Amino acid sequence: MRQLRGQERVITANRQTSWAFADAFVAEDEALRWARDRARDAGLRSVSPGTGAALRLLAATTDAKAVAEIGTGTGVSGLYLLHGMRPDGVLTTVDPEPERQQFAREAFRAAGFAANRARFIPGRALDVLPRLADGGYDLVFCDGDRLESLDCLAESLRLLRPGGLVCFEGVFADGRTVDSAAQPAEVLRLRELLRAVRETQELMATLLPVGDGLLCAVRRG
Repeated sequence: MRQLRGQERVITANRQTSWAFADAFVAEDEALRWARDRARDAGLRSVSPGTGAALRLLAATTDAKAVAEIGTGTGVSGLYLLHGMRPDGVLTTVDPEPERQQFAREAFRAAGFAANRARFIPGRALDVLPRLADGGYDLVFCDGDRLESLDCLAESLRLLRPGGLVCFEGVFADGRTVDSAAQPAEVLRLRELLRAVRETQELMATLLPVGDGLLCAVRRG
């Protein structure tokens, strides 16, 4: 048994090294570094480079023309999404803090994206999402209030076209999602989200171990 535990420690260490390597593998340009610095100054947590690269790849794979983002932040995730989208694609991004969106505007402009490539909507996600078009989106990225995760999932299913993708960031919650100790309501809600996505017949899901966990699911046709 002692030998098995030693092997487990080696595997854990190797995985942590591999995850760190995956994040370091992605080179970020000046606009991304600027947006990331603004988030740090504001006390916000941005998606990791590995998570951003996964979003960029998913947007490119779906040939995304219309993407909805819940949680603009200072534009880090939005930049990755825009880099993966079609040249004529439009990112609709929602955030309750307009000043954060102003940072994102500046970052998008610095990266060379035309103003008409992004539509900024200030407001709470659950107030804004019902106003967006049914089946009008190729990808929905959720990085907002974890307590609203299940409601955002329901709205995302309505917004997505068949074959579209929904992604939730931060589902590991710094390891608390799988921790057996008592957890706050937002972690319990993440567990409910994971269960709902896995059990919903309308979705085909996977959990990517990038950043703080990226839950991705395709809406079946």
